[in-house]
Amino acid sequence: MSFALVLGAFCLAIAAPVTPTSYFMYVGTYTNTDSTSKGIYGYRFNPRNGEVKSIGLVAETPNPSFLAVHPNHRFLYAVNEVGDYQGGKSGSVSAFAIDRASGKLKLLNQVASGGADPCHLTVDKTGKYVLVANYTGGSIAAFPILDDGRLGERSAFVQHSGHGPNPQRQEGPHAHSIDLSPDNRFAIADDLGLDQTLVYKFDSARGSLAANDPPFAKAAPGAGPRHFTFSPSGKFGYVVDELSSTVSAFSYDAEAGRLHPLQTISTLPPVFSGENTDAEIEIHPSGKFLYASNRGHDSITEFSIHPIQGTLTLVAITSTKGLVPRQFEIAPGASFLFVGNEKSDEVVQFRIDAKTGQLTPSGKVLEISQPACVKFVPAG
Repeated sequence: MSFALVLGAFCLAIAAPVTPTSYFMYVGTYTNTDSTSKGIYGYRFNPRNGEVKSIGLVAETPNPSFLAVHPNHRFLYAVNEVGDYQGGKSGSVSAFAIDRASGKLKLLNQVASGGADPCHLTVDKTGKYVLVANYTGGSIAAFPILDDGRLGERSAFVQHSGHGPNPQRQEGPHAHSIDLSPDNRFAIADDLGLDQTLVYKFDSARGSLAANDPPFAKAAPGAGPRHFTFSPSGKFGYVVDELSSTVSAFSYDAEAGRLHPLQTISTLPPVFSGENTDAEIEIHPSGKFLYASNRGHDSITEFSIHPIQGTLTLVAITSTKGLVPRQFEIAPGASFLFVGNEKSDEVVQFRIDAKTGQLTPSGKVLEISQPACVKFVPAG
């Protein structure tokens, strides 16, 4: 073998990404009176064979219904979905340090979220800010992350206003999610109560939020946009509409932060006539498949994604083997998917077919009361 070939092989070996052999899997739960959960639970996950081992309760905290991991994998943040925090009409956000050896979480501090019932949060790409959506409060907010992982005083707050046509669910604004664009320049907030996917200019130096132009993409009346995801290419965005049980596809102008509607497609089979609300949306890392969960039909719908146009085609609808799949997460390695069936108190593992994207139950079921969110962190 020539010296050039040897050198090339050596450089490739250095450049090749190292996939961790073990992850911590954290499950946020509801800790209401009808739940036996007490907070966040931990597991060890092997991405090669899908093996899962329980660590147990890693942090006791009320209603940690959504989790977000810091890019440095040292800190984890959780909403506390409550309506009364320290006597105010607000929920809270908790900051935790991750013990990279045991997976246990140490509470660093807790701050008021700025509105009642925070239900979603994310960490910006620089790791400097946590952004949170307050459901009942109908608002979004940003908080700086201090050097030790604690949360500082709020750097931005936006109160939404208005209502939609559904008097039971859209009597006012209900911010349901907040995400960052791939370049970290824009924050995307779904508001279920307004039928709007709002776009904000995000300044990662100051943690500020300012309305974009145009300020939002409009959903169909009564659709109830809930969660959002970008394609791996960043060229397309997708919204799961909770009330209409649909997914709306958009092309994305990254320079201007604008969403242009492409398609809206049902997540339900034509013959289904029962009640249903959609919950979560996620794209396979390959960029070929999109998944959305149905609560009522109790299934995950899989779509193929057109590589050029970004439009969706129905592939399959798979039972989640439980009741009310609130959230799901594709595990590192992209071979397994974990879905939290909130009302049957279990997290069910599925295998993902790499060629077709279709889901098959692996037979692994984790018993946990009212699971609400699953997130992964490389283990130390």
